[in-house]
Amino acid sequence: MNSVTPKPGEIHPFYQLLLLLAYAFVGLLVFSAIAVLIIVIIYGTSILSNFGLITSGDPQYNFALKIFQMASSIGIFIVPPIFLAITQKQNPSTLFGLLKPKYMPLLLVFIIMMVSMPFMEWSVTINQKMVLPEFLRGVEQWMKAKEAEAMKMTIQLLTVRNNWDFVINLTMIAVLPAIGEELFFRGGLQRIAYKTFGNPHVAIWITAIVFSAIHVQFYGFLPRMLLGAGFGYLYYYSGNLWYAILGHFINNGYAVCAALYMQMHNIPLNKADDPIGFPWYGYLISAIITIALFKIFKDTIQRERKLD
Repeated sequence: MNSVTPKPGEIHPFYQLLLLLAYAFVGLLVFSAIAVLIIVIIYGTSILSNFGLITSGDPQYNFALKIFQMASSIGIFIVPPIFLAITQKQNPSTLFGLLKPKYMPLLLVFIIMMVSMPFMEWSVTINQKMVLPEFLRGVEQWMKAKEAEAMKMTIQLLTVRNNWDFVINLTMIAVLPAIGEELFFRGGLQRIAYKTFGNPHVAIWITAIVFSAIHVQFYGFLPRMLLGAGFGYLYYYSGNLWYAILGHFINNGYAVCAALYMQMHNIPLNKADDPIGFPWYGYLISAIITIALFKIFKDTIQRERKLD
């Protein structure tokens, strides 16, 4: 990750944040318009009179929803960091650390994501048991309603009817978010927070909290925050965003593949979050080994830097 000291000609971190958010707003507007244009070309102008059909769950309009989802990922997350780099007259690859990855760290990222799965399952289970105090019962009901809406949308997006659907899902849910969200949150927001506070751990956890909160899924807040922190440490230790992107892709890609498997075996998609059920020591071993693997990843990166 880049040092705290700003490079010559680099914009102040506060203005970088404002620019990043402004570019995200403009990107949302522009790419939403592009999505609407594509949808009108495919479905005809009649769709404009009832846009609610897109989120109605009608299989006929699933592709329109996916177009919007992909356009949003590009407009909100991929375009803003690139324009931020251009504004500062810097190469995005250099600014965000999109360097050629090494084989051993790539392998370690894959192993980390696999080994951490039981621990992540534990965090999901703990989060889903969350109960708010009685005086916040209205807030809790609202949170559960939002969760139900998110589940309905997720099922609609993950539904696969042919091989082409699977390719689109993998692109929409794994490829674009892995690249876009890591560019925006780790390459953009975490980097800005690091330069603002001068403490990498503060920057990583603030970014992880924002990363989780922006999804507005309260009963998945803890696991998503932990994932964000994990991606943040991969970026901080290596200075190379590709390792965080790979970790993000593996996590989301696994979900897409699991959804395909469930549909092939006639298992309802709303059962996707049901825990496998490891014994307590399985969760503990997963956590310990995951932490140890992050240390090995850090040492491997430092060793390879000395060899370069």
